[in-house]
Amino acid sequence: MHPTTLPRPFPLHAWLLRLLLACSLLLAATAQAQNPAPQDYRLGAGDTVRMQVFQSPDLTVETRVSESGTISVPLIGSIGIGGLSLAEAERKIATAFKSGGFLQQPQVNLVLVQVRGNQVSVLGQVNRPGRFPLEIANTRVSDVLAMAGGVMPSGDDTVILSGTRDGKPFRKFIDIPALFLVQDATDNLLVAAGDTLYVHRAPVFYIYGEAQRAGPYRIERNMTVMQGLAMGGGPTNRGSETRLRLHRRDSHGQVQQTTPQLTDTLQPNDVIYVRESLF
Repeated sequence: MHPTTLPRPFPLHAWLLRLLLACSLLLAATAQAQNPAPQDYRLGAGDTVRMQVFQSPDLTVETRVSESGTISVPLIGSIGIGGLSLAEAERKIATAFKSGGFLQQPQVNLVLVQVRGNQVSVLGQVNRPGRFPLEIANTRVSDVLAMAGGVMPSGDDTVILSGTRDGKPFRKFIDIPALFLVQDATDNLLVAAGDTLYVHRAPVFYIYGEAQRAGPYRIERNMTVMQGLAMGGGPTNRGSETRLRLHRRDSHGQVQQTTPQLTDTLQPNDVIYVRESLF
């Protein structure tokens, strides 16, 4: 009988190598997911970067971009990188090392550790108000609204974009539905660092009296009195759609009472009173 041939045990060091390789790949993937740094991201005030120079570990530094867009680099001193991409900033720092006679062939690597600069604020009637980083250079109004989770049902159809352009205050009212319904929306502007987008509460009208569901309701575009009456469920059995009274403030703040037509257009803060039927 021939002795049974046992399978050759797999070398222990090979298992360790595989385990270490799997761990390193997992850590690299996790770091990349936690610190995304698109190539066209523009550095701004408040960003934190880590600089490493090949074969010069003593030059490694982690620093914050100042309000003036500069960082402090060993040997070089203050250097401006605000508004540059990571690749452009790396080339600029490497050039400064070489032109200053500090390194002959510097290889500079910048890592974006924390994003604080190049942010926009979204306020008002959105699902996730707050500050959002501009991770790409061509971020538009529609992109920022998507970051904020879109407009709430109580939000207006208009967003107010404010900031500075060419050193001057900038403010523009933008029609939100047109951003998505129009193929070439000219108002889908590029946003810049420091911009603020504000969505106000949608205008409402009020209905009371002999209405099925009295209360405040959102005014849709070009909504008529008839449509507003329908929002309130229509008149009760005791009410009449021909006996309506409209309360509206004039330009002086005085409340005027009129008898509206069903085809009249409602205005913000209008109050519809449904009166009882004569019969």
